[in-house]
Amino acid sequence: MIEQTVEIPTRDGATTTFIVHPERGGPHPLILFYMDAPAIREELRDMARRLASCGYYVMLPNLYYRAGVLEMTAEDRADPEHKRVFELMNSLTIPLVMADTDALLVYADKDPAASKGKAGCVGYCMSGQFAINAAARHPGRIAAAASIYGTFLVTDKGDSPHIAAPKASAELYFACAEIDRWTPLEVVQALDVALKADHVNAEVELYPAVQHGFAFPQRAAYDKPAAERHWERLIALYQRNLD
Repeated sequence: MIEQTVEIPTRDGATTTFIVHPERGGPHPLILFYMDAPAIREELRDMARRLASCGYYVMLPNLYYRAGVLEMTAEDRADPEHKRVFELMNSLTIPLVMADTDALLVYADKDPAASKGKAGCVGYCMSGQFAINAAARHPGRIAAAASIYGTFLVTDKGDSPHIAAPKASAELYFACAEIDRWTPLEVVQALDVALKADHVNAEVELYPAVQHGFAFPQRAAYDKPAAERHWERLIALYQRNLD
């Protein structure tokens, strides 16, 4: 595997981005990996490495670069109510992250290790909404997008994921935790109803008896069977649409 951390220029500065891909056999299909609220950390880099080991060129950008934050401390990650995490999370908007997405695609298109063909994306927690909106913004490029226990999936905003989804041509996958105060069951149900009404190529899957954050091995909510199922579904999604 080849790993590098690069500064990718954006309209608002530069985002420090972890990139990992196989050493041979390229160019490799691109996957944009959008972080969760507690920011960049080795846990996420390991997840990016797992995706890359399946043959993908994975980009994990720091979305908090505007605030001058690169990584959060262990103390920050351990407390989901930590004030700083919420301040940073709430500083982001879909338009800001879509501008970053444009910059990431420009960079990837200049790297011979990355394929210029169909791409995928995935967002965890706060970034589920970003993955879906990226697919809507780039329907000719992003062919598979996943939201893993995403938040803000059904809102009254015009770029709410349930509204943006019909604009995508990608296959969409929503993995939702049954026990999730950020995305309660009534929101999951409303999302499923909206997507079916609009005939979106999407699946909303409820993971029973697990909590928000079940895929992160360093979290108390980690559930290995559910985490492995999410990997199985995620990789199959990309294999169907990118390979």
